[in-house]
Order: sequence, then C-alpha cells, then structure tokens
Amino acid sequence: MMRFILVGIIVAMVAGLGAMTVLSYRPFQSGEPYGAPFTLVDQKGAPITEAAFRGKPSIVFFGFTHCPEVCPTTLFEMAGWLKTLGNDGKNLNAYFVTVDPERDTPPVMNTYVSNFSDRIVGISGDPDKVHAMAKSFNIYWKKVDTGDGDYTMDHTASALLLNAKGEFSGTIAYGESADTAIAKLKRLAAG
Repeated sequence: MMRFILVGIIVAMVAGLGAMTVLSYRPFQSGEPYGAPFTLVDQKGAPITEAAFRGKPSIVFFGFTHCPEVCPTTLFEMAGWLKTLGNDGKNLNAYFVTVDPERDTPPVMNTYVSNFSDRIVGISGDPDKVHAMAKSFNIYWKKVDTGDGDYTMDHTASALLLNAKGEFSGTIAYGESADTAIAKLKRLAAG
C-alpha cells in the first residue's frame, strides 16, 4: 500500500513540474518583437546589443564551445547554408550565442567560431547578462554536472530566425534537412 502511495506522489510531482514548465513557456509568434534589450560582447570583445538583430534578417543559435555534437554540427550546417545561399543570403547575419559564458570568453569564442565561418559572429559576456538575454529569447539551458569535476550544458537545439525588424520569423530544428533549412533562409532573406 505504501508503495502505491509513494508512486502516486511521484507521479503527481512529475505532472506538476511538467505543468509548471508548460505554463511558464510561451512561444513567440511570427511578427512579434523578440527578446529584451541586451549589452554583451562579440568574439572580438566589441560591444554588441539587440541592435545587431535589426536592419538585416538573422539566424541565431545558442550553444557552447565544449558541446560534443549539437553545436559543432549546427555551426557546420549554418556555414554550409550560408555558402549554398551565396548572393541570395548576402544580407543574412548569423550569430552563435554562448550559454556557457564562464568558459566561453571572447577569445575562446573567436577561435571556435572562426573554425566554421567568418560569417558567424560569436556572442558572450557577463554570465548574468548572457543568461538574461537567453531567457528573454525563451532559450532553455541548464548546467549539468558530469560527475568527474566537469560539466556540460543542456540547451535548446533549434536555430532562431529573426526578420530585419528583429521579430521572430521561425526556427530551423536540429537535424532538419538542408533543403528545408535553405528554403527557410531564402524566404527570410527575401522578406
């Protein structure tokens, strides 16, 4: 009997946690202003604000340089998409925002991002400011202890698409086909 009560309590706690997560997450809609004002630094150490996401459409990906698979794969794909688009994508900006600013300093970001493309700009900064920016963009991230004195980061794996006004315009999911991603970016660049 006690076992059934314990299982019932655990199920109720998990359901409650799931409900809180769903209720606290509100996806942005197309054409809606996205994110809050921020002041961070790019991979060269220069100040960068939300103004960087205005004037030209942007693809924005949040990740970290110690990421074993999702981040290097996504950045490799982003570089490929931009190259494939050629002149059709010349007005697109591309950004890689760290969710691990404690390790991902501007010099680390510069070395990492430069391995993929000179079209992608790395963004880092004060941890509290980086995390506030990620939160305002509805990005999930969580530091996860690996048990060996190190850690990894769980994080949203989709790239965000912002129009030239900095408004939400869609996403490219991790693992989405290159043809679909390129079609989305062509529409974004043309819009």
